[in-house]
Amino acid sequence: MREYLLVLFCTAAVTYLLTGPVRKFAIRAGAMPAVRARDVHREPTPRLGGIAMFGGLCAGLLVASQLQHLGKVFSDSSDIRALLSGVGIMWVLGVLDDKWGVDALVKLGGQMIAAGVMVYQGITVISIPVPGVGPVALSPTLGMVITVALVVVMVNAVNFIDGLDGLAGGMVCIAGIAFFLYSYRLWYVYQISEAAPSVLFSALLIGMCLGFLPHNLHPARIFMGDSGSMMLGLMLAVSAVSVTGRVDPDLITAQAGSQTAATHILVPTYIPLLLPLAVIALPLADLVLAVVRRSWAGRSPFAADKKHLHHRLLEIGHSHSRAVLIMYFWAALIAFGTVGISVTNTGRAVVLTCAGLCLVGLVVLLLPWFRPKAPSAVQAFVPPRYRKGARAQAAGTEETAAGTGGTAAGTAPAPQGAMAELSARDQELLGTLGTGAHSVGDRRQG
Repeated sequence: MREYLLVLFCTAAVTYLLTGPVRKFAIRAGAMPAVRARDVHREPTPRLGGIAMFGGLCAGLLVASQLQHLGKVFSDSSDIRALLSGVGIMWVLGVLDDKWGVDALVKLGGQMIAAGVMVYQGITVISIPVPGVGPVALSPTLGMVITVALVVVMVNAVNFIDGLDGLAGGMVCIAGIAFFLYSYRLWYVYQISEAAPSVLFSALLIGMCLGFLPHNLHPARIFMGDSGSMMLGLMLAVSAVSVTGRVDPDLITAQAGSQTAATHILVPTYIPLLLPLAVIALPLADLVLAVVRRSWAGRSPFAADKKHLHHRLLEIGHSHSRAVLIMYFWAALIAFGTVGISVTNTGRAVVLTCAGLCLVGLVVLLLPWFRPKAPSAVQAFVPPRYRKGARAQAAGTEETAAGTGGTAAGTAPAPQGAMAELSARDQELLGTLGTGAHSVGDRRQG
């Protein structure tokens, strides 16, 4: 575990340190497009955050190659070379799209090429493990089709949810943590060495997200762009494929003591790719709804719009930060709930816990005016927007700024409505008429 944590922290540190220089490079390179109608942010923000993530990934792999136990992953399998090949193709494609823009069909073709290169180098679904039956072998063609489809679906699912500050990075980080816990249990508890590459890939994925999120939380200083979102989706898919089809259920049955216990352990595995689909259930649902919605309207499934799940949360009254936190909550509930069912001998406690958390989530979701505030003991460690009295102070600052602006403009209020449209000559004439009216009134009083 210590080696995995060391790789995770090194990846996060390098990603964090590289993001600042990458932001300056993106601004100078002009990778800062104008705000579009479907965008939520109000100011042009630089992209190319995927460059920093790619640097963190390379640094993490370099550290892992020098460690005693993780070094065996590099020598015993070709997964690392396959990962770098696929990630490199996807990263170059994303950088080109962030700077100049790439057609949707071209991006789809590039995603399939990246997946095909990884399949050629050995990352593919070889078999489907079924308890009591054993691994059901797949033909090379069927395994390739399943692998390519999984990569394309995950890449586009992550890309579709990259619509709010910190949303995609946080949700992928949650998915990576869930998959790390599951893969590490297979590797450490049940001594399944085939799960070691998946644990390493998950640790790298978590580190990339954690290192980038401080720069990407609302208000974001830089976006990951397609160079980052497509790379994260591909790594999540690789983490799933590298362990799926390489785990023999009979080995776990022998150690678990019974077929029932083995079935509970293998809930995320004996159904092909259930766990990776569960950890991205929310972005996957958003992807399916988007394709159906656009196709039903007679538009291209790749035509961007402003009707994703996070956009709807903003429409019903949630703030930007609260909408992101709600998406985090549901993603964590589904992902960790699936892992929890695979860990416990009976899923009753997990189901009851998830039901209670669902109730809490629905209450918060139906109360968009609810404003979370941190306890007094931890207010020094949370962002200012969660501190008591922060909103009142911000409102007072806005009122002071408005008053200062009015004073600077003059003691008289600025003309509004129809008066603002009058010319200077018309205003002078009205002033003269007003003076005459006052004189007549004075004479009548006298």
